[in-house]
Amino acid sequence: MRSLIARGLATAAAATMAAATVLVPAAAHAAAPYEVLVFSKTAGFRHDSIPTGIQAIRDLGTANGFTVTATEDANAFNASNLATYEAVVFLSTTGDVLNATQQTAFQNYVNGGGGYLGVHAAADTEYDWAYYGQLVGAWFSGHPAIQQATVKTEDNTHPATSHLGATWSRSDEWYNYRTNPRSTARVLQSLDEGTYSGGTMNGDHPITWCHPQGSGRSFYTGLGHTIQSYAEPAFRSLLLGGIKYAAGQVAADCSPRTGGGGSTTVEGEAYTSNFGVQPAGHGTASGGRTVGYIDNGDWAGYASVNASGAKTFSARVSSAGAGGTIRVRAGSQTGTVLGTVTVPNTGSWDTFRTISTNLTGTGSGPVFLTFSGGSGSLFDVDTFTITR
Repeated sequence: MRSLIARGLATAAAATMAAATVLVPAAAHAAAPYEVLVFSKTAGFRHDSIPTGIQAIRDLGTANGFTVTATEDANAFNASNLATYEAVVFLSTTGDVLNATQQTAFQNYVNGGGGYLGVHAAADTEYDWAYYGQLVGAWFSGHPAIQQATVKTEDNTHPATSHLGATWSRSDEWYNYRTNPRSTARVLQSLDEGTYSGGTMNGDHPITWCHPQGSGRSFYTGLGHTIQSYAEPAFRSLLLGGIKYAAGQVAADCSPRTGGGGSTTVEGEAYTSNFGVQPAGHGTASGGRTVGYIDNGDWAGYASVNASGAKTFSARVSSAGAGGTIRVRAGSQTGTVLGTVTVPNTGSWDTFRTISTNLTGTGSGPVFLTFSGGSGSLFDVDTFTITR
């Protein structure tokens, strides 16, 4: 059993391709020239494919009527400079790459009608910036070794995937994500987890998606770890279609599919905003961690999980404390209550059980979990699932 002293200290410290009918990118005929910024600053792991990726995008620009500026200078993120570009590509960026002023400039740029395209490790970037979590769609959580897997085309009406067949077998480094973006983005491609080892998204594994962001556009693909990727005609066509969409040169429906059904499972510690809570290590938890150190009045928000259409909520929880209550809310920590569920004492912090409830309220926007109970540490949340 953890002590309140421990909590206090913790708080204080706080390939081969099988793509059918691949079309090689062709030169644009009538489109007006436009500008694209490629940003590849890294504050963490650096991919050796970055120079090859930059050159591939330059080549696509030469053949298709856009000019590429490549930089690792974050000072490029100011209003007057960003206004000269139709789209900004985050090419395997990692870590915290923009300061607060630069973040504001980029947020205003996208919300005002600019385009964002994230490639591969763009999802391993800016974990403490909630807006970026919404923009990229889902943050990276880990990956197995490079290996061949089958990529499934879920939407072939988008210009980034219209050249692909139903499946595509290729080798890459396949990212797992902290959240599933399906409820907030149009999933264009997903992985067949049965065709490789190391997938952790319970069989629903988006890998390429897009969504509107303010008055702008967002496109992300988890492909592109290897140098060899950028020589693949099918991958280059995917990049080209994504750039054209992000730059507003072609139209595409990137709204989430709202046909009902399906579920979204989220790691509890993958919150994008919070009060009071912290990640807690548990060997028996999914991914080895939970959202823990939960006291009365604490909360956690999940920007990549939309409350719209939610029907049920279940959570894997543990408690050697007082237990308590989880309220599922829409939009904010004080938003509409969709449902409430009681968390019991499970006997130890490493003994998990699943609790569930129907959601009878209605609302939209990000899901927030608010926590209440007695004194001391109440309970931990390993994962939770929203079904529609």
